[in-house]
Amino acid sequence: MDKKTDFSKNKLLHEPRWLTQKRLAAKKLIPKLGMPKMEHFKENDIVFADSESPVFIQKIENNTDNKANFIQIGTQTVQAKLSQAMTDKGVKLLDIFDAFEQIPDIMQKYFMTEIIRADENKLNAIHLANLNSGLVLYIPKNVALDEPIEVKLIQDSRQKLDWYCHILIIAEENSRGHFLQHLSTIGDQKNIANLMVEVIAKPGSHLEFSSVEELGSNTTLYFERKAKIETDAHIQWAIGLMNSCDTVGQIDSELIGEGSYANSQLVSVTGGQQKVFLNNRVTNHGPHSTGLINQRGVLLDQSKLIFNGIGQIVHGAHGSKADQKNRVLMMSPDARGDANPLLLIDENDVIAAHAASVGPVDPVQMNYLMSRGIPYKQAQRLVIRGFLGAVLDAIPDKDVRKKMIAILERKLINGQRYRKN
Repeated sequence: MDKKTDFSKNKLLHEPRWLTQKRLAAKKLIPKLGMPKMEHFKENDIVFADSESPVFIQKIENNTDNKANFIQIGTQTVQAKLSQAMTDKGVKLLDIFDAFEQIPDIMQKYFMTEIIRADENKLNAIHLANLNSGLVLYIPKNVALDEPIEVKLIQDSRQKLDWYCHILIIAEENSRGHFLQHLSTIGDQKNIANLMVEVIAKPGSHLEFSSVEELGSNTTLYFERKAKIETDAHIQWAIGLMNSCDTVGQIDSELIGEGSYANSQLVSVTGGQQKVFLNNRVTNHGPHSTGLINQRGVLLDQSKLIFNGIGQIVHGAHGSKADQKNRVLMMSPDARGDANPLLLIDENDVIAAHAASVGPVDPVQMNYLMSRGIPYKQAQRLVIRGFLGAVLDAIPDKDVRKKMIAILERKLINGQRYRKN
């Protein structure tokens, strides 16, 4: 057997036999599966190399942060800590390979079994076959986290190392928590990032998942974030996609239980020749469930951004609500943007609505600001801030909003350096 695929020999990862078998099964699926299906996305739009990557690399320097609970650089976890109060309540925050060893029953039950599966598409199978990093957060029944769990995940592109990172979050019955991740890149090697998030929201649980992202331009990114939301459970997605890389991404909220709720808030700013394709889906299975999507994008330079908002209410989900807003602001004549709302309704007693718009900056707003002595570039940034404000203001965590706005301002200033004559 090729040493690269003989995961059982990698004792440093303490990999159980069932995971090894699961990986090898996924590897066999790769040539049989197609790419993720997405409106206006073709397989050759963004190329993801079908290659293997080392499972672990040499030790790198320590990089700690007193505020962060968890820091991972490439495949190495350099910090993992919880307060004593959280530990006493049974909360667990573990490197994913430590979790395979320490909580095997939970991992075997939930890890890529029903929420995200390797047999769904080629990139999912590649993810499982080459998994090399990630973490697990477990919140026990009736436990409310006093503070957000802050996580820094840093792509190590100082060398050739594709990044296959998996996050698994289990919020047990009537638990509450806020998970905040910050994604960034060090180095400028060309690498693939294939990032997965699985969330299990048990009955009555409430979880906020916030992500502030600024991956480098030499990355090619595929991500999937999917939640199974049970009876009376709530999940709030707050995603700031400020990456500089070509991206294919999916956010998927499965409202399984009665009274379940999902609110998916997303902002994206694209620049250069960047290409971004996004599916944001909410599926109402349970009666009296609510699925909301609100996403806004700003396009600079020669970039391309495709928003697909998908709201589906299946038969039997009576009394449910699906509402989505997809808006794209074009800041350059060379950019291309699309906002594609889709409603799939198979039940009568429901409320469903959608809105979509694609267009340039409002010249009336610009003229008003400039007539008050505000320079053109500053006025342009103010208009963009106002356009994104509907989503940014809805993000419940003040620190997350501040981080997103700071990255947004930096990216807008960089994007304004591009002006076609």
